[in-house]
Amino acid sequence: MIKKLSEFKYNDEGIIKIVNGEGRVRRRLFDMGVTPGARVILRKKAPLGDPLEFTLRGYELTLRKVEADYVLCEITKEGKK
Repeated sequence: MIKKLSEFKYNDEGIIKIVNGEGRVRRRLFDMGVTPGARVILRKKAPLGDPLEFTLRGYELTLRKVEADYVLCEITKEGKK
């Protein structure tokens, strides 16, 4: 199943498939290690749902929901709701 990073639930795991966006946004995501093939896990979600904290390439990465909307992942393990 394909999901946006912004749609992940607590402890969902996935593999990044597509990074959308253009220009600065896409370049910034790539610079932070958000690239196709990387494994990502949602660790924390702020009370109002923004920002989101992920484990990616061995470090913790916090993204705003609008940034996470650009990233499509294939779910490998579903977490809690």
